[in-house]
Amino acid sequence: MSVTLHTTQGDLKIEVFCESVPQTAENFLALCASSFYTSSPFHRSYPGFMIQTGSPALGGPKVSTSINGSLFEDELRPSLRHNARGIVSMANKGPNTNGSQFFILFAPAPHLDGKNTVFGKIVGYEGMETLEKLEGIEADAKGKVKGEARIQSVSIHANPVAG
Repeated sequence: MSVTLHTTQGDLKIEVFCESVPQTAENFLALCASSFYTSSPFHRSYPGFMIQTGSPALGGPKVSTSINGSLFEDELRPSLRHNARGIVSMANKGPNTNGSQFFILFAPAPHLDGKNTVFGKIVGYEGMETLEKLEGIEADAKGKVKGEARIQSVSIHANPVAG
């Protein structure tokens, strides 16, 4: 499966690793299908590291809710690592605290292996161009994004290479 996040900076197509991390994939895809991420801001960014999103548009950056309304367990897989630009992973506040928030890496971050659930990756040239635009958006010293960057809508595709 794949989804396309239509953002203010362009499209990000994400291949979702449904078979490897089924609970995380189900949560992410259900939130996408319910329009939960529509208007969700990219609220935290550290160039050279990552950009974070996934809180509801009106809830603020501290809100992270799963499809069940509670936090869920990590699905850590040794084969899924934070080893490349474009890796998509769950944001959390410690073990087994996954909700709706996720981040996309700008660069490898092996220190996150075993701590955050990797559940996808950006695919395609356009997605990498959009990721570069997102990395260029100004943020303050605490990572708070100053520019306009948000998810406008989401499209779900059964085939990860589908348009």
